[in-house]
Amino acid sequence: MPGLFCLALAFAAASADMGSEKETDDMASEPLEINNRITIAGWELTEQFVLAGGPGGQNVNKVSTAVQLFFNLLGSPALNDRVKQNAAKLAGKRLSKEGVLMIEASRFRSQDRNREDARDRLKELLLEAAKPPPPPRKKTKPTKGSIERRLKAKSGRSDVKKMRGKPAGD
Repeated sequence: MPGLFCLALAFAAASADMGSEKETDDMASEPLEINNRITIAGWELTEQFVLAGGPGGQNVNKVSTAVQLFFNLLGSPALNDRVKQNAAKLAGKRLSKEGVLMIEASRFRSQDRNREDARDRLKELLLEAAKPPPPPRKKTKPTKGSIERRLKAKSGRSDVKKMRGKPAGD
């Protein structure tokens, strides 16, 4: 009888693990809404769970809590070219040569919080990239008073430098 009980426990644990994998797939397939015009489809996001370093004791050594979120930035149909270029500049070393952005989140001890953290960081990066460009600088002329003050200061410096020379002999 004990063997049958152990077998039932092993089956329950395996089915629980399969259920958690299903949650991972469901979470990854949820669309990520950036703003009212940009929504990343779930099939564009890929998540991979790896062992996290740092404090956490036995939990860190046994459970893959760190999340690596992959997003094909340059091949995404959800983003226009300007946003893609801006995001590529902002991504820096996190962008591969193929144009795939990798965001690694291992700040928290739980997988779910790290997953949310990675998705939030992707959202922040894309929001920053989607901001409109700053308006062009308007050229302005210096005011008449500022021109006069600059010329007066120049002549004052000139006088000081003239006084440094040897006195003229009469």
